[in-house]
Amino acid sequence: MYVRDARNRDEAWLLDHIEEMGLDDTAFRSRDYVIAVDDESSTRAGFGRFRVHREDDACELTSIGVLDGWRGQGVGAHVIERLLRNAGIEGYERVFALAPAHEYLAQFGFRPVEESELPESLRDRLAEKRERHDTVVPMVIDADRFRMPDRLRDRFKQAAETAEPAEEEEPPESPEDFGIDPEEATYKYDTG
Repeated sequence: MYVRDARNRDEAWLLDHIEEMGLDDTAFRSRDYVIAVDDESSTRAGFGRFRVHREDDACELTSIGVLDGWRGQGVGAHVIERLLRNAGIEGYERVFALAPAHEYLAQFGFRPVEESELPESLRDRLAEKRERHDTVVPMVIDADRFRMPDRLRDRFKQAAETAEPAEEEEPPESPEDFGIDPEEATYKYDTG
């Protein structure tokens, strides 16, 4: 099991699972995501995003999801670890999360922050998220203060052996995937 940066070909998969899980897809860019992958079967197990708010020079973790069959295996923890590492590489010392699952983030060192301490763009996002969720707690962490509980690191190492992921087949590629309208397209060697 490992976590890698998302690739362009992951975009449809990400959008499908973001929608299925009811996660935030605002200003979607696949290059902002990381994906947890089983190294033996190449099955994607989870994902997450760090979103940069340029107007406030702020960084937010969002859209963190783990697929059924992989939950409880430390996948989400490793996705968060990779996101924070990427945020640190980009120069962000403090990383925010507007989290309905704030208890989950607290185990890694995230702490609640007052709404008044949020950058303006995140205050606006908080209002949007509170329209969709009953409880959303603004959280913050210093990127270098993240701590992975040993139990989650061990679970992640064993995840491929114990998880029972749903089989996923890649859909066949179609002309539309490449921006081609098959009803209107002509081809260089078309004999019809």
